[in-house]
Amino acid sequence: MKPAEPAAVQPSPTPGKGPPTGFGRGFVRDAWYFVALARDVAPGSLTRHELMGEPVLIGRTRGAGSKGGQAFALRDICPHRAAPLSAGRLVDKPGEGETVECCYHGWRFRPDGVCAAIPSLVEDQAMEVDRIRVRPYPIAESQGMVFVWMRADPRSDAEPDHPPPVFPGVVGGDARLVESMVFDSHIDHAVVGLMDPAHGPYVHQQWWWRSEHSMHEKAKAFAPADFGWAMVRHAPSSNSRAYRILGGAPATEITFRLPGYRWEHIQVGERQVLALTCLTPLTDASTRITQIFWSDHWVFGVAKPFLRAGVVAFLKQDGGMVNLQNEGLRYDPALIWIDDADKQAKWYQQLKREWINSRAEDRPFVNPVKPTTLRWKS
Repeated sequence: MKPAEPAAVQPSPTPGKGPPTGFGRGFVRDAWYFVALARDVAPGSLTRHELMGEPVLIGRTRGAGSKGGQAFALRDICPHRAAPLSAGRLVDKPGEGETVECCYHGWRFRPDGVCAAIPSLVEDQAMEVDRIRVRPYPIAESQGMVFVWMRADPRSDAEPDHPPPVFPGVVGGDARLVESMVFDSHIDHAVVGLMDPAHGPYVHQQWWWRSEHSMHEKAKAFAPADFGWAMVRHAPSSNSRAYRILGGAPATEITFRLPGYRWEHIQVGERQVLALTCLTPLTDASTRITQIFWSDHWVFGVAKPFLRAGVVAFLKQDGGMVNLQNEGLRYDPALIWIDDADKQAKWYQQLKREWINSRAEDRPFVNPVKPTTLRWKS
């Protein structure tokens, strides 16, 4: 076995200052973050979200026809008295079109953030209302999901320079299974936990999954992928019993992509299963984990309650471990990461650093991940 590389997170140069690399601090910006399924953003709706500590209103105009209008995203603060715009309503006034009306004094804002009206003004009170703006966020709908672009410079009006990610295996119509949970964790720790290949036999001990006694050595090939890496398509591990219900000879590929997407694409003959996990940073210390499944496999028609119970159990187990980990992290300890089990954690840290540097230096992103084979026991 090759010798371990130096740990990616080294002891702090000054006690209490934390890792010098900034792990567990800051966010990947100029990136698309998942906020909701498109089906959950109803026409005429206004919903408050939080992204990276910022209040964000997600809404949809009523538009024409049965499908409704366009999704939009605004900073969820009225510039008049700071009331949440999401507490207001969507109205349609002659000459203004559809606007968000603040619940406090009725100020109205178009979906692009431009103020359309201030009802308390009288005719001889000259004021350029359209110079007042609420910050808009770029928003996009793709594959039945809604994504928001979080800019590095909130004052910039530059358009995103790449589209949201496109995931393979979005088949079988609408999403078949969706579960979410908020972890009390910075997104960095949530990502590392998500991509950790060695915790399964300890955290996820289930009769239908695996146990400590089923551990054996594994060797998996990895390759760089768009803004991330992929575990090259392979047969699932023999000690992962849940795959057996799919029948046939399943082949799976597991991919991670910045800023926080992990998906497993399984093919069983002509049938497909996509298990997508989206990590959405709410604050410095909380991250929403959303697990979404698509499939055209018959098993999702007959075994959905069992599958849902399994997903909920996994999320609760991971959430419980996050809470335990936080007991140690609050002392800001140095962390020791080893090869090969923690290699993906190191890759994430390198990817995040390269993303931030490439944006700051206005140059193309260079993926630091190289093709390799990793070995560990689980």
